[in-house]
Amino acid sequence: MDDALPTTLEDTRFGAITVRLEGQERVEVEGPGIPRVALVRAPGSEVDPQIRIGTRDPEHLTLTIDGLTSPLLPAKGRLTRSSYRVEVEHEGARYVLVPDSVPGSRLTRDGTHLGDFTADGDALVIAEWQEDVDLRPLDASVGYALAAAFGTGAQPMWMMIVDGVTSALP
Repeated sequence: MDDALPTTLEDTRFGAITVRLEGQERVEVEGPGIPRVALVRAPGSEVDPQIRIGTRDPEHLTLTIDGLTSPLLPAKGRLTRSSYRVEVEHEGARYVLVPDSVPGSRLTRDGTHLGDFTADGDALVIAEWQEDVDLRPLDASVGYALAAAFGTGAQPMWMMIVDGVTSALP
């Protein structure tokens, strides 16, 4: 995963949003109508090439929103879709991005479904917002940053099991 140039996306609710990837070390999201978010992997930490930000270990990741550090808790990413969820707490709100299909993930704030994200491992992130939900600029910042850093979507467990069994057969 090489460094990518900044990608500016036109969000249907929040306007221009720029997603910047710096190798597997840093993801930044910013725009005129949203708070700036940076997710940084600690220098020297082990890198997993399958993860855009390089790790799911919260000890090696720092998330800042408008300069304030926020707790980040990525799950380990094992067999179930929910094991790929990523949680963030900021100013009393709890955000969760969790895969809900092969290509996409659902973003919630305090249990309310805000929208669905797809990202394919580069700075191209697509958000589809729920219609009848009170959306905040921070929702976009967090959603785009998590989708760009960790990707979206996951196979269901039964597909992983079938893949494992068929690959083990001669």
